Amino acid sequence: MGKEPNHRLAAVMAEAGASNKGLAKRVREVAQRHGDRVGTTHVAVQRWLNGSGIQQQTGMYVAEALSDKLQRRVSPQDLGFPSAVHSSCPAGAKGYADSLPETLNALDGLTCQCPENARSGEPQLPDSEMHSAVLRWLISRPEGPPGDTSGTRRVGMRDVAAIRAAAGFFMQLDFRFGGGHAHKAFRHYFREDVLPLLGACYTAKVGEALFKAASQMSQMLAWSAYDIGSHPLADRYLLSTLRLTQVTGDRMMGSRVLANLSHQANYLGKARRALTLARASVEGGKAGSTPRAMALFCAHEARALATVQDRKGAARAMSEAERFFERAGSATDPEWLAYMDEAELNGEFCHCFRDLGHGAEAVRFAERAVALTDPRYARTLGFCRMVLAQSQLLNGDLEAAVATAGLAVEAGDALQSARFHRYVNDFRREISVHAREPVVQRFNERVRGAMNRMGDE
Repeated sequence: MGKEPNHRLAAVMAEAGASNKGLAKRVREVAQRHGDRVGTTHVAVQRWLNGSGIQQQTGMYVAEALSDKLQRRVSPQDLGFPSAVHSSCPAGAKGYADSLPETLNALDGLTCQCPENARSGEPQLPDSEMHSAVLRWLISRPEGPPGDTSGTRRVGMRDVAAIRAAAGFFMQLDFRFGGGHAHKAFRHYFREDVLPLLGACYTAKVGEALFKAASQMSQMLAWSAYDIGSHPLADRYLLSTLRLTQVTGDRMMGSRVLANLSHQANYLGKARRALTLARASVEGGKAGSTPRAMALFCAHEARALATVQDRKGAARAMSEAERFFERAGSATDPEWLAYMDEAELNGEFCHCFRDLGHGAEAVRFAERAVALTDPRYARTLGFCRMVLAQSQLLNGDLEAAVATAGLAVEAGDALQSARFHRYVNDFRREISVHAREPVVQRFNERVRGAMNRMGDE
């Protein structure tokens, strides 16, 4: 029984005006761009047209080559390559993409990755690649959404409103239950309901709103990957999101992405990287961010400065964050920034004072953060309680610290958040020097039961 001709590939090649030789050349160029080498010739292209199979990675390169030619996203499935599915992070998802089609293909590949199936020991992006991406974003110019897409579906503002509503729902899910609960649903929605719209038909006004909404959703995917401890995946989502913000010149969302990268680097103990990214966030956001957003970016700079024990610098950055926050009501903020309230600012500051070793100030700000945090932000409340406990311990008040940490653990047993689990484990290590104290022994028994419910043991 003979092979069926690949009519899908033939149709897309005809649309792109690509000959067999021309497509083969483009595939080789795409592979070289990703540090790979393939021997694709016009003969191989003809075999694909005749219905022969194709290697998974080569199918990705073919899709990217035709995406570049057509200036719209083309997936391997669009080309009749059903076996060319993403089982791991594609090469194109590793850095700051050169083109929009490359960015969308990278995001498509990332959404097919299950964090739990990630390769163990996979490294994060090196500083050199991260810094290169930041520089490229800082000097970039808005390119605008594609104006002549050939998709048949027409996108309107109702579609954009639906994405924004979904983003709000997913954000609350993430805050309340952690990234482990939210990430799978994020991925499915983004892949099936958001990415296809970016290659459809829309006006310039709708296109700008659509890409901003897509950037918001992509950023949330990155954050949830970070929260569950999948750091290489989070890196790649964040850089792809950063590239997505270039389309409309959304400097505020781009700066938020840089602030998130700084937050992650700080969490992982990469203090200098965190400081570079935080300062890029502040500088990049100055031109198009609201005072509330600038307060957030300055607070992240303060966090990084506190980690490197720059007391004067941290104090300056916290003062700047306060000054911006005082003007927070003077501009209309995007919905995704609603969580940046007084409680959040106090939460950032209590982390700073804890890291600087200023116990009294850390306790004061942590107590205020706990008092002000809305219970629906369960993960944030858990973090603030754990920082309060660490600050009380820093002040030498063991019983108060253990009591506070106990409240955090009991209230946070539904959180699927690797970050929250680490806060708890860090505290357990800190009190291990008091292991013979009855109050610590009772606490550890209490924690073991709660940690079992969290699935950590």
